[in-house]
Amino acid sequence: QVQLVESGGGSVQAGGSLRLSCAASGRTFSDYAGGWFRQAPGKEREFVAALKWDGVITNYAVSVKGRFTISRDNAKNTLYLQMTGLKPEDTAVYYCNFLRGFGDWYFMSANVYDSWGQGTQVTVSS
Repeated sequence: QVQLVESGGGSVQAGGSLRLSCAASGRTFSDYAGGWFRQAPGKEREFVAALKWDGVITNYAVSVKGRFTISRDNAKNTLYLQMTGLKPEDTAVYYCNFLRGFGDWYFMSANVYDSWGQGTQVTVSS
């Protein structure tokens, strides 16, 4: 059974930084693409960032490109999201997941996935 545990969220002021972690069990990130999604109050869950199984090729939502960096630690089977230059519009619950593929926007749609962790809250104040 796959389990995902997100952590690292918190409250920061605009311009601040946070690093989110996603510890996985039951499946190995080095064998799959991994991704981060977020859901703001009253909005649908949206794609944020993805990392291909090679651990090198990345993909980002336009809204976070240049500010967020996705990475992983194979030894810890953990996916990370380094967030810098945070803005109030980044406020959301952040979730990670294994992706069913990479390179097609279909795989970046949150609707494709039906099993999620509890998420971690990120709140950015102006």
